[in-house]
Amino acid sequence: MSEKKGLAGNALGTFESAIMGIAGTAPAFSVAVTTATIVAAVGVLSVASIFYCGLIMFGIMLAFVHLRKITPHAGAAYAWVGHVFGRKWGFFAGWGLLVASVIFMVSATIPAAQSTLKLIAELEWIATKRVGDTTWITITAAIWLTLVTIVVTKGIKHASYTQLMLTGLETVVVFALIIGAFIQYGGKPAHPPSLIWFSPFLFTPQLFATGALIAIFFYWGWDVTMNLTEETKGGTPDPASSGAFWAMINLILFFCIMMIVVLIVLSDDEIRDADTTILYAIASKLFPKPWNYLAVLSTLLSTIGTIETQILQFSRSMFAMARDDVLHPRYAKIHPEWQTPWVATFVIWFLGVVLLLCSSFMPSVSKILKDSINIIGFQICFYMSLAGFACAWHYRKELKGGLYNAVSYVLWPLFAGLFMVFIAVYAIISMSWDSIIRVDLPWNFVVFIYEDAITLTLGIGGLLVGFVPLFLSGWRQAKGADPGIAE
Repeated sequence: MSEKKGLAGNALGTFESAIMGIAGTAPAFSVAVTTATIVAAVGVLSVASIFYCGLIMFGIMLAFVHLRKITPHAGAAYAWVGHVFGRKWGFFAGWGLLVASVIFMVSATIPAAQSTLKLIAELEWIATKRVGDTTWITITAAIWLTLVTIVVTKGIKHASYTQLMLTGLETVVVFALIIGAFIQYGGKPAHPPSLIWFSPFLFTPQLFATGALIAIFFYWGWDVTMNLTEETKGGTPDPASSGAFWAMINLILFFCIMMIVVLIVLSDDEIRDADTTILYAIASKLFPKPWNYLAVLSTLLSTIGTIETQILQFSRSMFAMARDDVLHPRYAKIHPEWQTPWVATFVIWFLGVVLLLCSSFMPSVSKILKDSINIIGFQICFYMSLAGFACAWHYRKELKGGLYNAVSYVLWPLFAGLFMVFIAVYAIISMSWDSIIRVDLPWNFVVFIYEDAITLTLGIGGLLVGFVPLFLSGWRQAKGADPGIAE
């Protein structure tokens, strides 16, 4: 049976693209998983960190929007960086995203599993102690990953409808938390609001870099809209670009407001104790049982939504790279009925399950999340900085096109790209090599490793592994292999 070579075109409009972009960052999930970490790092300046990093990410968004004018392409950063800087740089821009997406299957599905087990434990269907058990968590995470993969494989419209429903329910719960927080704690805040929460002058370079390294994770995922350009409806303005713009505006506002909510409702000790259940901690102070568990449900819905968008982003990028014979053409196969890259989708499911299995040997869930978030940070900084530089270089003549064009096309994307490089370098030099952790492997085999060794190995090593498929691609082309899609 012959397979169609194209994705399902004209499937998404501006509103659906914006929802995809918002869901890609998983607002409730990002707040739940990262808030305690950023508050521990920079305190009340968390609000400023999130705001200024939002402006930096806005520069990356501008880069993607302008690069998209070159041509609609499912490979997004891979295709456009390659167009500007050449095939090899384009490959590694795409490879960085692929590595980040695979690692993200761990950092996203584990909180989904935690939320699921917490809800089930409340119903007394399982023992409460299993909520924190790594084995139960990884099994539940694998189940969620499988279910979401099935939805994505069935077609972009199925994924879109699911995303609209999940994001809608999540939004209702989060708005209830925001309104309740300001009503009950606006007059008796745990942290009295102050303009210094937004002050850029209280940061040292080291403190700002520390907050930014964490804040970047809040925003990652919006660029899934750009990977769906081949499946987006035509029109002026371009729905994919408009969707990315409105998604970013909404995300900056939302994250700043939610960080203010966290600070006025919870004390420092409560934030630290809540760890990855920040929303549940807020809800428990605002609403009685069982209504406080709606916060857990919101985190779960948000997490499922971002798993879906990351599978979409991975599969479209791998499909595009395989279609161009940068990866093996087998990964570019399109399902004849659903018009989805089903082989590439299966790949991220398989790799995600394998990583979940490996993560079950880590000493704690919090250690798994910390390492996976840091690893993803490397990949985000790498491929997004390349996009920023590509935009600035491609449109460098716009420096003479007036202030707006100079800032929008060149200066803002260039500054954002340079900042991404800065925080990636800072992350490497600030790693801790003093503390050692114990990892229990099967058959009573125990190893001791430096605390940040996993982050450095998978963060940088994940990029270096890309030389293998790049070499194989050159070898195939040297042999005169047909770069077309295998039938």
